[in-house]
Amino acid sequence: MEGPSLAVGLRARQIPFMTQVGNGSGSADRAEVAKFDALAAEWWNPRGPMAPLHAMNPCRMGWVAERLGPLEGLRILDVGCGAGLASEWLARRGAIVTGIDAAGAALNAARAHAAAGGITVDYRGGTPESLETDGFDAVLALEVIEHVPPAERPAFCASLARLVRPGGQVILSTLNRTRRSYLFAIVGAEQILRWLPAGTHDWKLFVTPAELGALLRGAGLAVTDVAGMIPSLRSGFRIGRDTAVNYLMAARRP
Repeated sequence: MEGPSLAVGLRARQIPFMTQVGNGSGSADRAEVAKFDALAAEWWNPRGPMAPLHAMNPCRMGWVAERLGPLEGLRILDVGCGAGLASEWLARRGAIVTGIDAAGAALNAARAHAAAGGITVDYRGGTPESLETDGFDAVLALEVIEHVPPAERPAFCASLARLVRPGGQVILSTLNRTRRSYLFAIVGAEQILRWLPAGTHDWKLFVTPAELGALLRGAGLAVTDVAGMIPSLRSGFRIGRDTAVNYLMAARRP
């Protein structure tokens, strides 16, 4: 997230926390969707409850862009797009973006914000299993899978793989399940700093890189890259090797 000013949001607190969008698997968890619908009106407020996501976005989207190459004309699906933070970033750089989410209020906020900025994004309600369009050059699911029930995750990843064209990439970002992630994301971000309502995240549902890699390989994808997102005093977050809290993973469809 990109805080009010990175200085106030992260330089002072330095909590490497990320929130997500309200999408899940084919059977999107209604309780999870409701959490993020409730935050829809504040999604684009860089000083509001989505401040960590604003601070993280330049870092994570820069990493995504490096993996995808020139974005002009690329067909990209943003799964669990929420109010459109990643979708708009991509669209402003020439990508042809479809955003899908199960959270109706967040989608309304996304549509309104894009219209106000003259940005074209095809926002749709639903889950990836419900989407018939396929052949995307890239499929993103950023801060989503930790909100998908574990039993639904294989089907969720299989849908991501189905929606990307052969040779295309699937990229996810999420929270690792470690003691540090509990300290930073649950204790720090929710209980102490109150960046999000307590209970927004369930640490038991966080996903380790080994687990996520296994899910993607099980969906027929080849994992190509993993990187950590680390808080920086100067720029909010930076890419590094430390995946103990936040991380990104890229995979390619053969």
